[in-house]
Amino acid sequence: MSLNLYNTLTRRVEPFAPADPGAPTMYLCGPTVYNYVHIGNARGPVVFGVLAALLRRRYGGLRYARNITDVDDKINAAARELGVPIAAITDRYAAAYREDMAMLGVAGDFAPGIEPAATAHIPQMIAMIERLIADGHAYAAEGHVLFAVASFDGYGKLSRRDPEEMLAGARVDVAPYKRDPGDFVLWKPSTDDLPGWESPWGRGRPGWHIECSAMAAAHLGETIDIHAGGVDLQFPHHENEVAQSECAHGGRVFARWWLHNGMLNFGGAKMSKSVGNIERVHDLVRAHPPEALRYALLSAHYRQPLEWSDSLIEQSVRTLDRLYGTLRDLGDVHAAAAIPASIETALDDDLNTPAALAHIARIAAEARKAGDAGERAALKSQLLGAGLALGLLQQDPAAWFARGASGDDDARIQALVDERAAAKQARDFARADAIRQQLADEGILLEDTPQGVRWKRA
Repeated sequence: MSLNLYNTLTRRVEPFAPADPGAPTMYLCGPTVYNYVHIGNARGPVVFGVLAALLRRRYGGLRYARNITDVDDKINAAARELGVPIAAITDRYAAAYREDMAMLGVAGDFAPGIEPAATAHIPQMIAMIERLIADGHAYAAEGHVLFAVASFDGYGKLSRRDPEEMLAGARVDVAPYKRDPGDFVLWKPSTDDLPGWESPWGRGRPGWHIECSAMAAAHLGETIDIHAGGVDLQFPHHENEVAQSECAHGGRVFARWWLHNGMLNFGGAKMSKSVGNIERVHDLVRAHPPEALRYALLSAHYRQPLEWSDSLIEQSVRTLDRLYGTLRDLGDVHAAAAIPASIETALDDDLNTPAALAHIARIAAEARKAGDAGERAALKSQLLGAGLALGLLQQDPAAWFARGASGDDDARIQALVDERAAAKQARDFARADAIRQQLADEGILLEDTPQGVRWKRA
């Protein structure tokens, strides 16, 4: 099987082969930790986590880094507003981010093994900036250090924008100390009330773009196999990463594959903190089954936009109800998870998770019809394995259907179900109907199966 991935740099799907087959490398741009992240920020960690798990299966290992940006003007503003030290903001929201991602199943083989923090890599950033200055790609001016865009002939090769469009899209300050309006900041001065570090250019702090370049090089090397992130980061962040990394490393390619996930739309517009049309992961995982949120994020191809809505979540819950119901009904057969070839084939096709989910639905449909014990065991193995590849269906079905309920409430509901069955046996249909209605009013749905009456929460 050959893994094929769409490379933003070349604008085509290409067979993936790591530079070192024993140690593929991947870097994903992580959060700026000044608040809870919204669900759009979770799409990259979820979908590229599926890729990470695939690479680990295929190559026996992976060096996968996802950074934490813990020095940024938004963090400074949040700390100033609350009157607390910077670390009080970054520590709180970095911990919340890790917890929220774990709730979405970004754990184990789906999670990065390396999580560098920007503030722990200031010496590497300073060293990279010094190399850029020495080679004529950057210059110091009024306490700032700026990258000289004109010094890099390849500037714009990732986003393929013309210079005027890049200047407009970068939202850069046209400052008098800049040689060119498009030059971007590598280092900037800090006043006494802002975080800062001593440097050859005075006390200051790094620009955003240099952080990822330095952290990627420190942990994965000067050339990495895959760099991933949201399509909104393609310019200027990723374009600037390419420029400063390749210039600092003697022209060596920075990333061989660039992968970009599409945006989440909410209410017809791109989900964005600046617009205010966001749903925070921290709230969603407490209001809905986290696995349903994960399913929803995988329901569209990662490069396409995804319309986020309550109906999408509800549909994902209903789909998982059917799948877990199938596993529950297969509970009398024992089977170890085995990932079907059809799932691997779908993921090899540029991470085609919708196709993989469709295969899962077909396996479950076959399993519901199977009567032979051997066939049931084989299909259960495939269903568990297919879920394993996507980070789904790994709960006990009883735990899925009991979500949000106490054991006492489960026992009460089961007692009502048993009472209804007894009433039907005694031909007391009025009582049986009354119990069904009572349960329906509580959001409990009854299912007649060959194994008897099952119940689940709507």
